[in-house]
Amino acid sequence: MAQEIEGYIAIGKIINTQGHRGELRVIPTTDFPERFKNMKRVYVNRNGQLAVLDVERSYPHKKFFVLKFSGIDDMNSAETLKGSYLLISKEELMPLPEDTFYIFDIIGLKVFTTDGRYLGMVTDVQQTGANDIYLINRESKMPLMVPALKQVVHEVDLAAGRMIVELPAGLED
Repeated sequence: MAQEIEGYIAIGKIINTQGHRGELRVIPTTDFPERFKNMKRVYVNRNGQLAVLDVERSYPHKKFFVLKFSGIDDMNSAETLKGSYLLISKEELMPLPEDTFYIFDIIGLKVFTTDGRYLGMVTDVQQTGANDIYLINRESKMPLMVPALKQVVHEVDLAAGRMIVELPAGLED
């Protein structure tokens, strides 16, 4: 994806300017949009180049946050940032509750059944509202859709790069 830079995570996308004094509308791409309220600095991905921006002010506005960056003082300067992603380093991530993981940590895990059979690798996570669905890429078969439920996902071992699942009857068919 365009917003990914090794070691950094996208938390928002600049979608437009706001007014004529250099403010920008940002749509949050984080589960923790409140982070924008007290943010002092953020990284911006401008065509694959990482730059640091100091935040002068930030406030919520409808479904967006409006941010004003130091040195971006007019609409023309702000316009150059439109479409850019705002990033933070992985060290700045919010801590998650136990047995909860960031999507980027789940993608790429090798998935095994409780009896040790290899199923494939997690290639995507679909957020459905009720529960996430892990898409498992299998050789020469359609992807397997595994619900992210405690009774199905028995173990997630990020250090080992694996997930252990017990599939409900008929899920593989």
